Formats: sequence, structure tokens, C-alpha cells
Amino acid sequence: MTEAASVAGSTAGGRIRGTAAVLRQRLPFTSTVTLAMLALAVATGTLWQAAEDHAAYPFVAYGLPSLEAGRWWTMLTGPFFAVIPWYYLPMAGSFALFAGFAEWKLGTRRAIAVTIGGQLVSVLVATQFLALCRNSGWLWAERVAGSLDVGFSGGALAAVAVASATLRPPWALRLRAGLCVYAGVAIVYVGTLADLVHFFALLLALPLGKRLVGAKRAPSAGPNLREWRLFAVAGLLLLTVAEVVMFLVPGNGPFGSTEGVSLSAPELGVLVVLVVPMLNGLRKGGRVAWRWAVALSAFVTLQGLAVATLVGLADVFGGDYDTEGLTLFFVDNLLWTVELVVLIAARHAFRVPSRRRLRRHAQGPGPALARTLLGRHGGSTLSWMTTWPRNTYFVREDGRSYLAYRQHAGVAVALGDPIAPDGTAAATVTEFTTMCENSGLVPCVFSATEATVAATRELGWQHVQVAEDNVLDLEGLEFRGKAWQDVRSALNKAAKQEIDFRLVRLADQPEPILAQVRALSEEWMAGKAMPEMGFTLGGLDEAMDPATRVGLAVDAEGTVHGVTSWLPVHTGAGTIGGWTLDVMRRSAHGFRPVMEFLIASACLAFREEGARFVSLSGAPLARSSGFPARPVDRVLESLGRVMEPYYGFRSLHAFKAKFQPRHVPLYLAFRDEADLPRIGLALSRAYLPDVRLRELAKLVSSSRAR
Repeated sequence: MTEAASVAGSTAGGRIRGTAAVLRQRLPFTSTVTLAMLALAVATGTLWQAAEDHAAYPFVAYGLPSLEAGRWWTMLTGPFFAVIPWYYLPMAGSFALFAGFAEWKLGTRRAIAVTIGGQLVSVLVATQFLALCRNSGWLWAERVAGSLDVGFSGGALAAVAVASATLRPPWALRLRAGLCVYAGVAIVYVGTLADLVHFFALLLALPLGKRLVGAKRAPSAGPNLREWRLFAVAGLLLLTVAEVVMFLVPGNGPFGSTEGVSLSAPELGVLVVLVVPMLNGLRKGGRVAWRWAVALSAFVTLQGLAVATLVGLADVFGGDYDTEGLTLFFVDNLLWTVELVVLIAARHAFRVPSRRRLRRHAQGPGPALARTLLGRHGGSTLSWMTTWPRNTYFVREDGRSYLAYRQHAGVAVALGDPIAPDGTAAATVTEFTTMCENSGLVPCVFSATEATVAATRELGWQHVQVAEDNVLDLEGLEFRGKAWQDVRSALNKAAKQEIDFRLVRLADQPEPILAQVRALSEEWMAGKAMPEMGFTLGGLDEAMDPATRVGLAVDAEGTVHGVTSWLPVHTGAGTIGGWTLDVMRRSAHGFRPVMEFLIASACLAFREEGARFVSLSGAPLARSSGFPARPVDRVLESLGRVMEPYYGFRSLHAFKAKFQPRHVPLYLAFRDEADLPRIGLALSRAYLPDVRLRELAKLVSSSRAR
């Protein structure tokens, strides 16, 4: 036991040392400064005793008194310390995070310039601002002008603000909104020297971000729906956080004391209870949440106007009133007024009706229209699945194209490529996205081909490969050579055992055959620890469709040994150019290579009918080559390993490789990484619509225990 623990400890130590080496190599500036902070904290004792209690504190801390005393070096020494011991955690941690992010994005030299330059400039501007204002009668400026501070937070915030310009939308706006919420609450409602430094660091760095990183300026087209919603959410979040800060951390900021202005505990509780669902509704563009937010902002604004009116009347008639905190009260109300203006200006971004109204007015074309358009324009090898039940249809205004989707967990998961005339796929995806945004849904396209990925890329979307279609061209197909040995053996053995191949429509078969097919399916399901999946995986119900062809392996005694179903692949103008494999069921005690026999026989039969290709379909989370190193790809790789014992996707993919197919990658196209957790939940519900997540977790845990 001791030896095992020793090995585990040495392994963990090796990993830590390896990670540290990578960080030193990739982020030399950030790692060096962070280590220097910690080393100085230990050497000077400030890691366990407050730095401000040391006699040398005025000689290392920066501020207006230090600069006026000629201690210019404090601009260089102050960033390496924290005021009190527990401040080292947020100070060193935020520096490592923010400066490390900037160094990763900007490179070491540029990150050094931005971080050190941002620290020096923000401190100098803050101290000069206090020098100008301290004799103006502004009590806050006079008080803060005499204070000192330490820490590298100004430079770290300037660095992350500049580095935010390297991010693509909407991450850049999200990061900047978060920084502004923090700095706005801190400077208005707390107002220490550090908060002033942070305010100027962001005020100077944010506008210069694109110029400093050399980012190209995109033509201004005004905020889109998501950006308007983010503005409204950020404003409401700022105001709510401010109320929480005033209650928990009473202060005396630039506009006066929070005493008498902050809400009581019951009032704050009511505000939080009201605002939390509002934030979620505004994020989705909900009309009801917008109305509540407007009502709340208008109430606070009118309250401020009423107080201003009373103060004005008191001035006119010589009445007395308490001025303590009045300035802060009016500033707080002004911010609520700004939020009200933003909400009104962005009213077009909040048109999503309530869920009840969406369900009441939900309507759309049925599978009949989908089949008509699919036959007219053609589609991918998965497009016939768009005609299955449980799909909802988005049809363009001209009625000539559509996307089929499933709605789960607030996500519209579109299945496969748009069914559209040539050259209109991008427009179909664009209109689908607009419909989703106006309905409060997250859009994505699952199992899309390269053509659709190219169309979504024009919208700024991301993509990740989730499967691989296995396409077998039928022209000139001959099962010759060593690579086809297993397939030839299956055909020869079937002939010797008098097993025939029948290509039929299952709905037309006599009851004895149907009963055997159902029994095979039930036998197949009984051997599974997990429930049967749907969405892109059909069952016997879909195989009963007259448009679907079914391959049967039947012996001389009429026993069914295996069954496959084939979905039509429309190629436009009413023609069927190929077939896609869907259902695969075999008897555990029947003809062993029945699947090889059924697939090979179907290929030969379809070729005789004039089909150009067959698709053996793709197995989810399986591909012929390794997964790239992106985080999302690594997650899919891990998920594939977890699911393999239950559904055997990778084993199935390896089996299909016997037929020497060409591989066509299938992708998940999505707006940005923030949507992925919800998309993952939606896909799990799409594949297992009748299984709750808790039940699924129990099934997985029980299967692992076996």
C-alpha cells in the first residue's frame, strides 16, 4: 500500500513539475512575476502579517503621498505586494489569470508592455486625478488622496482588457461587459484607491484594445439582437450587484455614504427574487421579462423623480432635509434610468413570447411538405430522417426550403443540411437563426456536411466533427481481393446454407415475417443495458414506412436471421440516387455473418436498380482518424469512450470499415462555446426523449457496476 502511494505521489509530482515547466516556457512573464510575488511575501513576512502594518509600508506602497515625497520607486515595488495576507489569493490569482491570458493571446513582449504600461499609467492617472480634486471640497477625493495601496491589479485588468480585442464575438463583448460591471460597481459604491486605479485602467485600455493588438476594425452595423440583450442583462446585473454590495459592504464612495441608501434585508431579498428570473428571461429575449424589467426600472426612476421634486420644493420653501447620501441616491437612480433607456431602445430584441403562447400558436408544415421539398431539391444521406415523427419544421418565407429540428432544453437542434434549392442554404440557416433568436432558442445544426458548415462559418459559427458517414460507391463495385474476404465468405456461406436475400417493403410482409422481425428487435434490445436511441437512429416504426426498403435474410424454413432497413436518398428532380442504412438487427443464434451478407446483397440489388451509392451511415462519436487537440474534441473523445460499452458506436464504425467506404465527416455547427453545455443536454434528450437524466445516470452507474 505504501509503495503504491509512493508511486502515485511521484507520478503526481511529475505531472505538477511538467505543468510548471510548460507554463514557464509558454508564459515566462506571468509565471516569473507570480513567483516573485509569492517569494517576496515569504521573505518580507507579508504572507502572514499585513503589509500595511510594517514600518516600511510607505516606502513600498504607491499613491499620491509617496509620489509627492519623491518615492518614485514605489511605482515598481508596490505591484509585488498585497495589503493584507488573504489579499494575496485574489491579487496573485487574478494576475496569473489575466496577465497569463494576455500573454497567451498577445505574446510575451506585447503582454509585458501592456501589463507594466497599464499599471504605471493607471496609477499615475489616478494619483493626478486625486491631486487635482483633493482641494475642491470633495471629501472623498481628499480622503483617498492621502491613502496608499499595493498590488498589480491595475496592470492585470489593463492586460485582459486589451487582450479581449483578440476574442471573436460574442466573447469579447461578454468579457468587456463583465469587466465594466465590476469596475462600475466598485468605483461608484466602494471607491477605494484600488477601485480608482481599476477604473482608469479599463477606461484607458478598452478603447485602445483593437489598436494595440492590431485587430481589424469590422464595419459597424450596430448591435445585433444578442448584443442588445447582453447590454440589458449587464446593466441589470450591475445594479443588482451594487445593491448587494451596499448591503454587505457599506462604504463611503465618491458620491457619498451608502448608509441610508442601501436596501434593507427584506427589500434586497425581494429585489433578488425578482431580478434573477428577469436576467434569465432577458438573456433569452423574453417579452415578459422585458416588461418586468421596464416596470422595475421605471419604478426606481419615478421614485428618484419624486425625491428630486420634494428636494426642489424644500429648497423653494426653505424646508430642511437630510443631505446624507442624497448624491449617491440620485446617481443610483440615474443608473436605473440609463437601464430603462437601454431597455426601451432594445425593445426589438425582446419579442420572444411566453412558453404558453409559443405552445398555443405552434404550427408548421407536416412531413408531407417535407417529403415534397426533399424530392424536389434532394438532400444529404441523412435527409430522409427529417421526415420522421417528432420533428418540427422551419420553412422559409418563400416556402421552397426547410430545416427540420427537435426542440429540447431551450435548443433547436436542426438535423442535417437544409433542404433548399442550390445557393440558398446559407439564407435558410440565417432565417432559421433569426427564428430561434425571436423564439428564445439556441440554434445549432447537427450532422451537417461541409457545405452547411461553410454556410454557418459565414455567420461566425464554430463547428466540431461528431461523426463520419460511410459512403460506398456502387459503380464498378466487385467484392474481389483480400480486403473483401469477409464479405465474400458471408455471401458464399449464405448460399451453401440456402439463406436468401429479400429486398422488400416491411409493411407488405405477412404476419409470420413481421412477428419474427419484431422478435429479433426485442431480442436485440433485451441485450442492451441502455434504452434504445432515436433522432438519427430509427427503429421498426420507421422501417414500416412504405418509402423505406428492408433487407431480410430468410432461410429455407422461413426463419428470419437478420434485418436491415434502407432510407431513400433523394438527389433532386424526384430521383433517388442512393440508400442509407438504418436498422440493423440479427439473431444471436442464427447465421453469424448475416450483417455482411445483408449489406453486400443490398449493395448489389441497389446497383442493379440504378442507384449510384449507398451510405452505411455514421456512428455518433466515432471516426476513422484521431480526435484533434481542441478541448471540445477531447470532451467528445472521452464521451465516446464512456458510451462505447453501452452502444458500441466505435465497434460498429470498425465493422463498417470492412466495406471499404469513403469517409464523409459530419459536424455539429454552433454559435459559440457557451452554447455547448445546453446543446449537449438537448442532444441527450433528442436521442433519449423518454428517459430522464436522473434515470440515465442510474442506468450508467448500474451498468458500470456489472
